[in-house]
Amino acid sequence: METVLAMLTGLLVAAGAYLMLSGNLVRYILGLALLSNAANLVIFGAGRLTKANPPLIPEGMKEPLEGAANALPQALILTAIVIGFGLFCFALALAYRAYYALGTARMDSMRIAEPREDS
Repeated sequence: METVLAMLTGLLVAAGAYLMLSGNLVRYILGLALLSNAANLVIFGAGRLTKANPPLIPEGMKEPLEGAANALPQALILTAIVIGFGLFCFALALAYRAYYALGTARMDSMRIAEPREDS
């Protein structure tokens, strides 16, 4: 299962990089979202994919049972999903504002917003 997850992560990274290299702002933002999801899958794979016991400590014991799942990668992924969604929404709002102000979503055409270089 880890091999399938690694291949899926590689596919998401490749698709995200391809979208980010295009000259369109919306495609760039979608590529950024794909890269953040690929990073989440890497963290998920680092936590091992096993059928383990929940990480609960039974009453009267001081440590979890043998073969308990690691809860840290799950918590990190949950936090990363929330932060990634917030970043995605903020980037979409910035892209909308840039399109409204400049009239284009092509990044090469947005260079009119930069100051001119005096030679």
